[in-house]
Amino acid sequence: FGPNSAVMLHLISLYAPDVPVVWVDHGYNLRDTYIVAEEIMQRLSLNMKIYSPLITTERLNVLMDGIPLVDTPEHDQFTQRVKLEPFDRAINEISPSIWLTGIRAEDTAHRKDVGQVSYDGRGLLRVSPIFSWTDDDITNYMSQHDLPSCTDYFDPTKAEEGRECGLHTIE
Repeated sequence: FGPNSAVMLHLISLYAPDVPVVWVDHGYNLRDTYIVAEEIMQRLSLNMKIYSPLITTERLNVLMDGIPLVDTPEHDQFTQRVKLEPFDRAINEISPSIWLTGIRAEDTAHRKDVGQVSYDGRGLLRVSPIFSWTDDDITNYMSQHDLPSCTDYFDPTKAEEGRECGLHTIE
Protein backbone atom coordinates (compact mmCIF):
# COMPACT_ATOMS: atom_id res chain seq x y z
CA PHE A 1 0.00 0.00 0.00
CA GLY A 2 2.78 2.37 -0.88
CA PRO A 3 2.23 5.43 -3.04
CA ASN A 4 0.27 4.65 -6.20
CA SER A 5 -0.25 0.97 -5.35
CA ALA A 6 -3.95 1.53 -5.97
CA VAL A 7 -3.31 1.34 -9.73
CA MET A 8 -2.32 -2.32 -9.70
CA LEU A 9 -4.96 -3.15 -7.09
CA HIS A 10 -7.65 -1.44 -9.17
CA LEU A 11 -6.62 -3.43 -12.25
CA ILE A 12 -6.77 -6.66 -10.24
CA SER A 13 -10.22 -5.77 -8.93
CA LEU A 14 -11.42 -5.25 -12.52
CA TYR A 15 -9.85 -8.25 -14.25
CA ALA A 16 -9.10 -10.86 -11.56
CA PRO A 17 -11.12 -10.02 -8.43
CA ASP A 18 -10.70 -13.47 -6.89
CA VAL A 19 -6.90 -13.39 -7.04
CA PRO A 20 -5.40 -13.34 -3.53
CA VAL A 21 -3.79 -9.99 -2.79
CA VAL A 22 -0.93 -10.27 -0.30
CA TRP A 23 -0.11 -7.33 1.92
CA VAL A 24 2.95 -7.71 4.11
CA ASP A 25 2.08 -5.31 6.90
CA HIS A 26 5.50 -4.94 8.53
CA GLY A 27 4.00 -2.95 11.39
CA TYR A 28 5.99 0.22 10.73
CA ASN A 29 3.45 1.85 8.44
CA LEU A 30 2.48 5.42 9.11
CA ARG A 31 -1.11 6.45 9.88
CA ASP A 32 -1.66 7.67 6.30
CA THR A 33 -0.76 4.25 4.88
CA TYR A 34 -3.30 2.48 7.09
CA ILE A 35 -6.02 5.01 6.24
CA VAL A 36 -5.38 4.68 2.48
CA ALA A 37 -5.10 0.88 2.73
CA GLU A 38 -8.47 0.62 4.47
CA GLU A 39 -10.09 2.89 1.89
CA ILE A 40 -8.67 0.88 -1.01
CA MET A 41 -9.66 -2.46 0.53
CA GLN A 42 -13.22 -1.22 1.14
CA ARG A 43 -13.67 0.37 -2.29
CA LEU A 44 -12.17 -2.43 -4.36
CA SER A 45 -13.43 -5.49 -2.43
CA LEU A 46 -10.08 -7.22 -2.78
CA ASN A 47 -9.38 -10.81 -1.76
CA MET A 48 -6.93 -9.63 0.90
CA LYS A 49 -4.43 -11.88 2.63
CA ILE A 50 -2.61 -9.85 5.26
CA TYR A 51 0.65 -11.17 6.70
CA SER A 52 2.60 -9.64 9.54
CA PRO A 53 5.92 -10.46 11.17
CA LEU A 54 5.94 -13.14 13.86
CA ILE A 55 7.36 -10.56 16.28
CA THR A 56 5.77 -7.26 17.28
CA THR A 57 7.37 -4.00 16.22
CA GLU A 58 7.82 -2.94 19.83
CA ARG A 59 9.63 -6.14 20.75
CA LEU A 60 11.77 -5.97 17.63
CA ASN A 61 12.64 -2.33 18.40
CA VAL A 62 13.85 -3.40 21.83
CA LEU A 63 15.83 -6.37 20.53
CA MET A 64 17.41 -4.44 17.65
CA ASP A 65 17.57 -1.02 19.30
CA GLY A 66 15.24 0.44 16.67
CA ILE A 67 15.47 0.10 12.90
CA PRO A 68 19.08 -0.83 12.06
CA LEU A 69 21.21 1.20 9.70
CA VAL A 70 20.97 0.11 6.05
CA ASP A 71 23.67 -2.02 4.47
CA THR A 72 24.49 -3.78 7.73
CA PRO A 73 23.97 -7.42 8.71
CA GLU A 74 21.48 -6.19 11.32
CA HIS A 75 19.38 -4.46 8.67
CA ASP A 76 19.46 -7.63 6.56
CA GLN A 77 18.17 -9.57 9.58
CA PHE A 78 15.53 -6.88 10.19
CA THR A 79 14.37 -7.08 6.56
CA GLN A 80 14.18 -10.85 6.81
CA ARG A 81 12.00 -10.63 9.91
CA VAL A 82 9.59 -7.88 8.86
CA LYS A 83 9.29 -8.34 5.09
CA LEU A 84 10.78 -11.52 3.66
CA GLU A 85 9.59 -14.08 6.24
CA PRO A 86 5.94 -12.90 6.13
CA PHE A 87 6.04 -12.86 2.31
CA ASP A 88 7.58 -16.34 2.17
CA ARG A 89 4.90 -17.55 4.60
CA ALA A 90 2.23 -16.11 2.28
CA ILE A 91 3.76 -17.80 -0.75
CA ASN A 92 3.96 -21.13 1.10
CA GLU A 93 0.34 -20.92 2.23
CA ILE A 94 -1.18 -19.64 -1.02
CA SER A 95 1.12 -21.61 -3.35
CA PRO A 96 0.81 -19.39 -6.41
CA SER A 97 2.59 -20.16 -9.65
CA ILE A 98 2.38 -16.53 -10.81
CA TRP A 99 3.16 -13.38 -8.86
CA LEU A 100 1.49 -10.23 -10.21
CA THR A 101 3.49 -7.23 -9.08
CA GLY A 102 3.23 -3.50 -9.60
CA ILE A 103 6.94 -2.84 -10.13
CA ARG A 104 7.87 -0.48 -12.93
CA ALA A 105 11.06 0.10 -14.89
CA GLU A 106 11.17 3.71 -13.65
CA ASP A 107 11.15 2.64 -9.98
CA THR A 108 14.80 1.61 -9.56
CA ALA A 109 17.73 0.44 -11.66
CA HIS A 110 17.31 -3.06 -10.21
CA ARG A 111 13.65 -3.25 -11.19
CA LYS A 112 14.41 -2.10 -14.71
CA ASP A 113 16.80 -5.05 -15.00
CA VAL A 114 14.20 -7.48 -13.59
CA GLY A 115 12.01 -6.98 -16.65
CA GLN A 116 8.28 -7.30 -17.22
CA VAL A 117 8.25 -11.11 -16.98
CA SER A 118 10.84 -13.15 -15.10
CA TYR A 119 11.32 -16.00 -12.67
CA ASP A 120 12.53 -15.20 -9.20
CA GLY A 121 14.64 -17.35 -6.89
CA ARG A 122 11.50 -18.91 -5.38
CA GLY A 123 10.49 -20.30 -8.77
CA LEU A 124 7.60 -17.86 -9.12
CA LEU A 125 6.78 -16.40 -12.49
CA ARG A 126 6.86 -12.67 -11.74
CA VAL A 127 4.61 -10.67 -14.07
CA SER A 128 4.56 -6.88 -13.96
CA PRO A 129 1.60 -5.62 -16.03
CA ILE A 130 2.38 -1.93 -15.51
CA PHE A 131 6.14 -2.32 -15.93
CA SER A 132 6.41 0.17 -18.81
CA TRP A 133 4.02 2.75 -17.34
CA THR A 134 5.53 6.17 -16.73
CA ASP A 135 4.90 8.39 -13.72
CA ASP A 136 2.49 10.36 -15.91
CA ASP A 137 0.62 7.17 -16.84
CA ILE A 138 0.26 6.34 -13.15
CA THR A 139 -0.87 9.86 -12.22
CA ASN A 140 -3.40 9.96 -15.05
CA TYR A 141 -4.83 6.53 -14.19
CA MET A 142 -5.12 7.43 -10.52
CA SER A 143 -6.87 10.68 -11.39
CA GLN A 144 -9.17 9.09 -13.97
CA HIS A 145 -10.34 6.47 -11.45
CA ASP A 146 -10.23 8.75 -8.38
CA LEU A 147 -7.85 6.41 -6.54
CA PRO A 148 -6.26 7.37 -3.22
CA SER A 149 -2.52 7.41 -2.61
CA CYS A 150 -0.33 7.73 0.46
CA THR A 151 1.29 11.10 0.83
CA ASP A 152 3.14 10.09 3.97
CA TYR A 153 4.80 6.70 3.43
CA PHE A 154 7.75 4.90 4.98
CA ASP A 155 9.14 1.44 4.34
CA PRO A 156 11.79 0.62 6.94
CA THR A 157 13.29 -2.11 4.76
CA LYS A 158 14.07 0.44 2.05
CA ALA A 159 14.80 3.33 4.41
CA GLU A 160 16.28 5.33 1.51
CA GLU A 161 14.95 6.51 -1.85
CA GLY A 162 15.65 4.08 -4.70
CA ARG A 163 16.58 1.18 -2.39
CA GLU A 164 14.95 -2.25 -2.69
CA CYS A 165 12.87 -3.79 0.08
CA GLY A 166 14.16 -7.29 -0.64
CA LEU A 167 11.12 -8.93 -2.24
CA HIS A 168 12.37 -8.46 -5.80
CA THR A 169 16.03 -9.18 -5.14
CA ILE A 170 15.69 -12.92 -4.57
CA GLU A 171 17.09 -14.32 -7.78
